[in-house]
Amino acid sequence: MAQVSPPQPVRGTQSLLGEEADRFHTVTAAFDRVRRLFGFKRVEVPVIEPTAVFARSLGETTDVVSKEMYSFEDKGGDSVTLRPEFTAGIARAYLSEGWQQYAPLKVATHGPAFRYERPQKGRFRQFHQLDAEILGAAEPQADVEMLLFADQLLKELGIGGNAVLKLNTLGDPETRQKWRDALSGHFSKHAADLSEDSRDRLERNPLRILDSKAHADWPIVDAAPPIDDFLTPEAADFFAAVTSGLDAAGVRWERAPRLVRGLDYYRHTAFEFMTDSLGAQGTVLAGGRYDGLVEALGGPHTPAIGWAAGIERLAMMIDAPEPDRPDTVLVPMGEAAEQRAMAILADLRRQGIAADMAYRGNMKKRMQRASASGARTAIILGDSELASEAAQVKELSSGEQRAVAFDMLAAAVRA
Repeated sequence: MAQVSPPQPVRGTQSLLGEEADRFHTVTAAFDRVRRLFGFKRVEVPVIEPTAVFARSLGETTDVVSKEMYSFEDKGGDSVTLRPEFTAGIARAYLSEGWQQYAPLKVATHGPAFRYERPQKGRFRQFHQLDAEILGAAEPQADVEMLLFADQLLKELGIGGNAVLKLNTLGDPETRQKWRDALSGHFSKHAADLSEDSRDRLERNPLRILDSKAHADWPIVDAAPPIDDFLTPEAADFFAAVTSGLDAAGVRWERAPRLVRGLDYYRHTAFEFMTDSLGAQGTVLAGGRYDGLVEALGGPHTPAIGWAAGIERLAMMIDAPEPDRPDTVLVPMGEAAEQRAMAILADLRRQGIAADMAYRGNMKKRMQRASASGARTAIILGDSELASEAAQVKELSSGEQRAVAFDMLAAAVRA
């Protein structure tokens, strides 16, 4: 019979064990703690959505939609897509599930998302995001709330000191249109010197040229007119309210006048938390105000703001968490002792004590397994212990050992 090769994972996916899994869940646990502190409701939305949800929200011409989405026809002939991000699905649910009645609605979630792109350090085809949104709030205080949530999360993870908040305004619709027209005129004059990608963006969305990674474009981008030249008084006042709120809360920020969100539904605040903890400077959390998204999905005008962060990248930046360790390990010798140990094990766990059992090998190997687990104590059971109804409780660090009645074992382990 021919030997069958073991199956390999799909490219761009990963399986986690031990410290890697602990890092991942340290991030999500911190997110849930801060979410509760800020009053954000936990929300769950489907992993799969109609393709139109993302095509209409992200824009048909974006790289995510045109190149990176996992889209396919289901058995009913409908085009569906594995979510590449959370915001569009949450906006869809806001409309289809009647969540407008709860506005302003503060929600947060985390889970997998999917993009077909080149896997690299901290970036996968199945990746995981933290996501927080406020829907139905037009006030600048909502923007401040989102930024404070993000800032506190990074501090809880111990990386706030290495992360810098980069902040910009995209203005109101009038501001944005005037700026877009001015950028279009500026880049058109230099079209022959732009990269191929930027020339393509010039036709579709000149704002995205400001985010060009091509070195040849940078001098042209640096000479582009800034948005401040086109801010309406209302847009300027909105941005001033956001920055003064951050100052009052003691959040450090830097102005980033080239920071943009390319799609038309973005308004006012745009931001990124940047760090060089992973080598080259990179973004660990980003978001912005998207007052036109719900309208793009066919709903009423709904102001909203949100952010997302990659769990894998955050997990790489935090200190390694303490591994899970049992409080005690049972070491039974003999069939009768193993039966009694199962009852003791169940009782300890019901009382909230993390307990495990070493049930393989001779006494020496079982004690070695107990020590390697990191437990503080071992509970030893044999024929004599069964006869006396008292186990031997051994302190694994000192070797001290004493007899403890079976019904007192929980108290002894806790002591």
